[in-house]
Amino acid sequence: MADNPLGTYLNDHMGGAMLGSELADQIRDRNEGTPLGGLMASIAAEIEEDREVLDNLMDELGVGRNPVKQVTGWVAEKMSRVKFSGVGLGDSGHGNFMALESLALGVLGKRSLWVALKAVEGQHDALRELDLDGLIERADAQHHVLERARIQAAPVALSG
Repeated sequence: MADNPLGTYLNDHMGGAMLGSELADQIRDRNEGTPLGGLMASIAAEIEEDREVLDNLMDELGVGRNPVKQVTGWVAEKMSRVKFSGVGLGDSGHGNFMALESLALGVLGKRSLWVALKAVEGQHDALRELDLDGLIERADAQHHVLERARIQAAPVALSG
C-alpha cells in the first residue's frame, strides 16, 4: 500500500509529524523552567501521541515507511535548531517566535490530515476505528494554544 496515493500521503505527513514532534521538544527544552516551557511540555506530549496514532494507522493499513521522508523531517528539525536558537540575530526571543509559528503551521497541516482522512474513512476499517473528530478537535486546541503563545512572543521578537 506504500505505492498508492494514501500511502504516499501518510508518508508525507509522517515526515511532518516527526519534524513537529522534534520541534515541540526543542521549544520545550529551550524554555525549561519558564511558562512557555511548561506549556510546551503538555503540547509536546500530545504532538508525540498524534505521531504515534499516525504510525499505528500506517501499520494497520500496511503502509511501509519512506526513509527519505523520515530522514528529511529529522534533518530539517536539526537544521532548525540553529535558525530558531537566535544565533543569527543574537535574540532567542525571535527564535522562539519563529519556532512557535512553524509548529502552529504544522499543527494546521496535521488537522488537514485528519479532515482528509475523515472524508475517506468509509474506505478503510482502520480509519473508521480512529476518533477522527477527537483528533481534529485536539489539533484545533493545540493550534489555539500555540497561536496564543506565538502572539504573546511577537512584541519581543519583532521589536527593534
